[in-house]
Amino acid sequence: MLFFISTTTSPDQNGLPKKVWKREYRVSARAADTWERNTPKKQKKMAHSGLQKNRERFYCSICLDLLNNPVTTPCKHSYCMGCIKKFWDEEDQRRIYSCPQCGHTFRPRPPLAVNAMLADLVEDLELTRDQEAICSRHNEVMSMFCQVDQSCVCVLCAECEHRDHCVVPAAVARAERQRELEARQQKIHQQISYKERDIKVLQIELDKTFLAVDKASRDCDRVFSELMSLVQKRHYEVKREISSNLDIEVIRVQMLQDKLEQEMAELKCKEAELGKLFVYQTDSQFLEDYPSMAEIGAAQELPRVKTKPRCYFDNVAANLSSVKEKIKQILFEDAAEEIQASPPSRTESSSRGDLLPHARPIALDPDTVNAQLALSENDRRATLMREEATYPSHPKRFLRWRQVLSKESLGGGKCYFEVEWRKKRVTVAVAYKDIARAGPMTDVAFGFNDKSWALECNTSSSYKFIHKAVKTPVSGPWTSRVGVYVDHKEGVLAFYSVSDTVTLLHRVRTAFAQPLYAGFWFGGYQGAYAEFCELGKGS
Repeated sequence: MLFFISTTTSPDQNGLPKKVWKREYRVSARAADTWERNTPKKQKKMAHSGLQKNRERFYCSICLDLLNNPVTTPCKHSYCMGCIKKFWDEEDQRRIYSCPQCGHTFRPRPPLAVNAMLADLVEDLELTRDQEAICSRHNEVMSMFCQVDQSCVCVLCAECEHRDHCVVPAAVARAERQRELEARQQKIHQQISYKERDIKVLQIELDKTFLAVDKASRDCDRVFSELMSLVQKRHYEVKREISSNLDIEVIRVQMLQDKLEQEMAELKCKEAELGKLFVYQTDSQFLEDYPSMAEIGAAQELPRVKTKPRCYFDNVAANLSSVKEKIKQILFEDAAEEIQASPPSRTESSSRGDLLPHARPIALDPDTVNAQLALSENDRRATLMREEATYPSHPKRFLRWRQVLSKESLGGGKCYFEVEWRKKRVTVAVAYKDIARAGPMTDVAFGFNDKSWALECNTSSSYKFIHKAVKTPVSGPWTSRVGVYVDHKEGVLAFYSVSDTVTLLHRVRTAFAQPLYAGFWFGGYQGAYAEFCELGKGS
């Protein structure tokens, strides 16, 4: 603690009472010495005079006020958009336009656009315009900080009410606390690095899982070849069990990845919040905001991710060999559902001319659209927006996932539609109406459950078919238009690449338990859109 004994109050060269500065220097020599050596005289003077000089840089020379919608002329001078437009409107007759500051002339009239960076700086300056703390009793800048009361005071308050307290310059107190926050910020940054490394490890483990599944499938084939007379009928069911374990593992790893990405995003937000505290803040405002920011910086050490996903697939051959005598019972158990690649049905269309007769107009349901999507073109187009729209609450609306369903089902027979899409990543899907509207990805996202089938379209010239969270790479010509054919009665779903010709991308055969609805899912790129095409005669 710092005690003041002297009663001399004449100011020294820094504008501080001699007794305050001398006693503080003797007890907190390291902090005061750092302040004296590292702080220029000009900066010390600005600490008392506020941001006045900086403010003048952001004033319009026409209206003499802070810049409003600041624009910058080709000669690099900045004005309010309204001011410079009015100024140039008066010069319209001459058709020669000049800069009010330097007199530089332009012909023709230069186009104007808001300087976004300057606008942000002006906004920050407006927030801090009146933040220079002034003592209400002595009308002095509160340039000192009381360590006992944890508050900023002026030099006269430090002499009177806080004479028996430890009082240091506010800049010194800020420097000490800023070092603490920087250390915490560094720790958060290190945790972000750990999360990024964990995500890469998870991806590597997932790749190894696919290799293990491939080996397990080969082992399965070898064992079943020995039991061909018994297993020919139910071979695919056992392979489906292996695939089911893969589904579980993929979902688990993807959920871990989502969790890590969310935690990393939260840490980045905290890092950014701490960073804001270092810019455009007076010492007093910094110290006032410090306690709340210190809580943000006190991040807990999060557990590391450990996973061994291949345990599902190890020793598949040995396990199958040990249960050969029991396979007869296993083979004749009913499978819950079977989805497999199928040869073309005799009723399935194979050319666009055969598909178009089954085309029907499709509109999107505004009651289902997520708040980040905007509908247009008579509800045929959905566009991903940066800002959320204000839609009325509705039980059918998708809350977290940026998805939308069609207003009407695709019917109980044959249906064909085409979708034009732009920007990665857009997913075209068909789904049951009772798919969840809120909850985890495995309940809501198209393709990540047993209530939806989806084709992910990517501008990296790739497709992926998704069902039950299993992503299957799809080869075929890449186009910005895809066709979807559904034969509900026959249980056929096919996706096509549409250009001058129609090429089959992927086809599945299953039993649809409910009517299907068309839907879109957007992966997070502003301006991306998907639109149901109008398919009339001659399309």
